[in-house]
Amino acid sequence: MLKRQTIDSRDYRDAMARYAGHVQIATTMHGGVRRGVTVTAACSVSDNPGTLLVCLNHSNPLNEIFSRSGVFALNTLMREHEALAIAFSGAKHLDADQRFGMAEWDTITTGAPALVGARAVFDCRLIEAKPVATHTIMIGEVVGIRIGEPGPALLYMDRGYHSI
Repeated sequence: MLKRQTIDSRDYRDAMARYAGHVQIATTMHGGVRRGVTVTAACSVSDNPGTLLVCLNHSNPLNEIFSRSGVFALNTLMREHEALAIAFSGAKHLDADQRFGMAEWDTITTGAPALVGARAVFDCRLIEAKPVATHTIMIGEVVGIRIGEPGPALLYMDRGYHSI
């Protein structure tokens, strides 16, 4: 049996900072309350049926709304959305109305907020939420898609925003 290795969480975060991640905003709506969070931990699971996952920090009680609503949208950002990514990261301490007021939003199928002008929006029905360590892995079946105009994608690497 292998002995479990323990690593310093600071070293782990420093190493992960070297990973270039696409920047997205996960959004939901429940009981008239909107919530959105900037994420880089999201990926495709399958194309048949269309399924993806997004990881949300569950130390923030405001993120519980994603599980309660049963729906979410994953909004893929472009370079021009950097200020929006910063706002939804919580760095500016803006409330939900201020954050959502920075851009135009509509809905596709589920009622979760969909960013007008996003590179792509994946509208999802939550099929599983699994807590793992500090985060909850939200697995969603994609029930609606909007493909936006091509343009420079927004990335996060070395603790800063970049684009390709």
